[in-house]
Amino acid sequence: MKLNLSTLTVSDALAHMASGDFKSIDLVEALGAAIAVRDGELGAYVSVDLAGARAEAEAADRARAAGKAGRLCGIPIAIKDVLNVRGQPCTCASKILDGYVAPYDATAIARLRAEGAVFLGRTNMDEFAMGGSTENSAIKRTRNPRALDRVPGGSSGGSAAAVAGGLALAALGTDTGGSIRQPAAFCGCVGLKPSYGRVSRYGLTAFASSLDQIGPMTRTVRDAALLQEVLSGADPMDATCVETPVPPYAAQLTEDLRGMTLGVPAEYVVEGMDPAVAQAVQHAVERCRDLGARIVEVKLPHTMFAIATYYIIGTAEASANLARFDGVRYGLRATGATDPLDMYKRTRAAGFGPEVKRRIILGTYVLSSGYHDAYYLKAQKVRTLIRRDFEQAFASCDALLTPCTPTPAFRMGEKTQDPLQMYLGDIFTVTANLAGICGLSVPCGVAPGGLPIGLQILGPAMKEENILRVGHAYEVARGDQWLG
Repeated sequence: MKLNLSTLTVSDALAHMASGDFKSIDLVEALGAAIAVRDGELGAYVSVDLAGARAEAEAADRARAAGKAGRLCGIPIAIKDVLNVRGQPCTCASKILDGYVAPYDATAIARLRAEGAVFLGRTNMDEFAMGGSTENSAIKRTRNPRALDRVPGGSSGGSAAAVAGGLALAALGTDTGGSIRQPAAFCGCVGLKPSYGRVSRYGLTAFASSLDQIGPMTRTVRDAALLQEVLSGADPMDATCVETPVPPYAAQLTEDLRGMTLGVPAEYVVEGMDPAVAQAVQHAVERCRDLGARIVEVKLPHTMFAIATYYIIGTAEASANLARFDGVRYGLRATGATDPLDMYKRTRAAGFGPEVKRRIILGTYVLSSGYHDAYYLKAQKVRTLIRRDFEQAFASCDALLTPCTPTPAFRMGEKTQDPLQMYLGDIFTVTANLAGICGLSVPCGVAPGGLPIGLQILGPAMKEENILRVGHAYEVARGDQWLG
């Protein structure tokens, strides 16, 4: 049977290339053909660099022939357009970075490059990673490959659509409040948000510096483990990146959960949850029990305050981080200004979209004199309480099982006029970012209309091996092929 190269997993592609069945250049050509056929309707990419990918693939093939293959030698990967890749544009899906070309590689990119990865192109996203549907992109619209009338999620919607749609074997995304896990759940792929400090953020255009994390989006949990091994580790360029040793994640995967205790938080059953989501997650919990895990109920009592806390801290940090985009050093500079202040106003008014402006204004407000203590300081105190909730839960559990999203992917345009409803969709994911813990989304079912449902697995900080083990064992036991 002829292989469809564009839909292989990373693990299978590596095995086939090692056996000489095909070369990296063949993968690039197959994916280039798939992109030409389908990306016109999906809109996963904002730019594709096939010439560069071909050159990198040929170099990877030479390295393999010389016995110098890296851990990801010849694997084509898509990159979210918020990460700097030397010589490529980095627009963050915003008009304000029009014309900017990255002069350096982000550490995550440098680590992939060192292991022989090939970079296909840049994927679409919500502008500056602010959104949950990729509808806030200033560049184009991205559709869900499982249902073209639905959103792919956000902000890493382009990366999820590329992986699920057969336009990349894997992709990098970023997760500030669920932006890897939620689009993975919506599109039916695997998304890993590492612990805060596990992956260097150097070269990531910051949204909220205490919340942002870079992570892999793949077709299987094993593939996520392979990429996570490469991405992880201390970096002198990022003072928040910890020096904790990186385990051999893929080698530690097992197909049973004997000896593990998994918690189910009562607070993650909320009003308005889609019944198909609740049923699929419950079935996944029972499957984990069948695999030998002990299932217990846990309490996370401060979960109800998570959305408000997140949108205070996140917008405050965004207000500070985005102050650098002013038309002076790079990107867009508005014309017709009469003085520097006028130039700042014109540039930011023309360059930022409505959602980015909304969050900058909110963040500036909560940091302003007279409101700092009432909002920002109080939010930081609640964040500490949320972190303590997880610490207490993990004192008796190896990981937690929850829904990833309250509903499957919603229709395009359905929530664009009601930002609050969009924000409330993050209810199950923002807590992991506030607490600095790791999280994984794994497909666990299908809602009516063929819409994927994601199981979220949360683990203690720096214990990615726990959630990867649970995700892999469940994925193998699930055994269905609905995700393509």
